[in-house]
Amino acid sequence: MAVSGRSFDPTRPPSSVTGGPVVDYSLARRSVLSALRRGHLGTHDVCDAHPELLRAAKNIGETRSTPCPVCSHESIRWVRYVYGEELKRNNGRVVYPAEWLRELVATCDHFTCYLVEVCVDCAWNHLVRAYSAGRRYQAPPAQTERRERG
Repeated sequence: MAVSGRSFDPTRPPSSVTGGPVVDYSLARRSVLSALRRGHLGTHDVCDAHPELLRAAKNIGETRSTPCPVCSHESIRWVRYVYGEELKRNNGRVVYPAEWLRELVATCDHFTCYLVEVCVDCAWNHLVRAYSAGRRYQAPPAQTERRERG
């Protein structure tokens, strides 16, 4: 993967307009929910969050103001996980507190962050997005200084 030279905040990954190493799973989510509403899937097929994921969502997940697409309760939480060889013992861990993600970006060259949507009431869960982060994706200081002056 080529380095784009653009910087981005890993807590706010770039949109498709600005480019960047992001995979958005919103179409897959829409497809699963459509199949559920048509009766091709049962709630037991989509409301199957692992107990550890549910515990992380309940205790440290980021609260969202949107209702659950399955049960309509306002109990959706976002949980972030990080994976990468360079993370060593932190590989596969939940990102908590949020500042830890900034610290990882400053100390690691490359890792992948996964953002998962979880309903703590019905156990709905779906991968929202995956994105690459780390020092490799930050703009060099000279480019940043030129933008500020220009």
